Amino acid sequence: MRRAALLLMDYQVAICGPDGKLGTASGLSAHTTDRKVLPRVAGVLAAVRRHGLPVLHVRVAFDPAYLRRTNRSARFGGMEKNGLLRAGDPDTEFVPEAAPADGEAVFEKGCVNPFIGTGLEQRLTTLGVRELYLGGVATNFVVESAARHAGDSGYAVTVLEDLCASYSQEMHEFAITRTLPTFAAVDSSDTLVAALGAGEPGNGGGH
Repeated sequence: MRRAALLLMDYQVAICGPDGKLGTASGLSAHTTDRKVLPRVAGVLAAVRRHGLPVLHVRVAFDPAYLRRTNRSARFGGMEKNGLLRAGDPDTEFVPEAAPADGEAVFEKGCVNPFIGTGLEQRLTTLGVRELYLGGVATNFVVESAARHAGDSGYAVTVLEDLCASYSQEMHEFAITRTLPTFAAVDSSDTLVAALGAGEPGNGGGH
């Protein structure tokens, strides 16, 4: 019997909000809006909370000195140089549709991979979770990174495709059709919600 959880990643104002500092320039905000990802996230959250499925949230959030920054790439260097995604800044917060509820765990990272330096895996172990449903922005960054790590760590992973967005539809589709199926099942959030109604996820029948 496997216990399941929903892992939501990087649904932040700067990244995928309508006027996000990072998302507007990169195309993430537009693709998130075009795919109606955020309203769908809100609906899925309401459903999983009604059924008691654990929900965990991850975001990029740096300390003032950027000591939490473990990714040394130029992309993350630009965030440090421009003072972006610091903990406590409005742009670093979750968008309203994906805001954590009281009691839901929030993990802050300084890289793409949500498992690095966050304590996420320890929390999953404490909860007894062995099956993960993933959603996040961007599809080919945090979602793919999480799927690779979780799959290699022995979790049964399902990517909820309609809860994901990228820099363009082409990049999203490449990840969904070419790379992610190597590490995870790919499905829609409707399947998860239907399974919850049937009492399946967390009771050995998630997928």
